[in-house]
Amino acid sequence: MNLCVVEANNLVKIYEGDSETSSTKALRNLSLKVNKGDFIGIMGPSGSGKTTLLNILNAIDKPTYGWVKISGHIISHMSRDQLAEFRRKLIGFVFQDFNLLDSLTLKENIMLPLIMDGRSAEEMEAKAKSIMALFNIYDLANKYPYNVSGGQQQRAAVARAIINDPDIIFADEPTGNLDSRSAKDIMNCFKKMNEERNSTILIVTHDPFTASYCNKVIFIQDGCLF
Repeated sequence: MNLCVVEANNLVKIYEGDSETSSTKALRNLSLKVNKGDFIGIMGPSGSGKTTLLNILNAIDKPTYGWVKISGHIISHMSRDQLAEFRRKLIGFVFQDFNLLDSLTLKENIMLPLIMDGRSAEEMEAKAKSIMALFNIYDLANKYPYNVSGGQQQRAAVARAIINDPDIIFADEPTGNLDSRSAKDIMNCFKKMNEERNSTILIVTHDPFTASYCNKVIFIQDGCLF
């Protein structure tokens, strides 16, 4: 029996306008299950609801109705502080624009989740070395983000997302700012994580090439899954 990591039940998201007629229903009774080891791509046109869905699944936003459960915990009812701790410990997130801190080296950026978790220096050093070797960026450990390429920055961002061994990794258009060669490198990293570490990954993308690496692709349009 597959272990369910993420379950979304009857999600509705309504953005209120100036009047009742101007409100927008971004998600319409959407339900979804993600099992351990899944590598899922969600595709859809602009305005389809894919980013709204991703933000609700990773607790950046809350649904108007419905609930989300991650690793047995219903996150929709958590307080802000509870959510912050939950995201730090159980969720990895990869942004389109990398979101690395220019004042920190790549290694320091990657170790940030461990620093915030109060891990020992020895553990942080060992985990950072292992993760950076996995993504072939160990020789860039002491470089700053502005000294390396976009592809190398994104590899560091992915390494940061998994260094805490999260239950699930979410990625928002992870190849959106990359050239084709760097995009291929990043998707091979995700594939390697899924195959060798049994990582559970959910990617939102508009790019068929990126989606082709996933084991399953779900389409969303007008707030509904197909």
